[in-house]
Amino acid sequence: MLRKVKRLFTIKTRWEAFMIIYALALGAVERGKAYLVEYPGMGGLLLFLACTGAVFLAGAKILDCVRYEGEKRQAEARASTPQEST
Repeated sequence: MLRKVKRLFTIKTRWEAFMIIYALALGAVERGKAYLVEYPGMGGLLLFLACTGAVFLAGAKILDCVRYEGEKRQAEARASTPQEST
């Protein structure tokens, strides 16, 4: 049962990764807008840029991990199939 719950929170495809990155971006922009109101001027703008920049870094890492895990699964599948000898 715990394995089924864990599977719900695993990113398996690039589509799922893009959806999560989009959600992170929405949250970052909302937080950045709050910073612009709370800290008017250059300080708020820098905090806004830091919030949105963090999404770029996290998104790149998520996409790299999804690609790596996919390649790992393919390699394991190839290794588990019987090889023909000639």
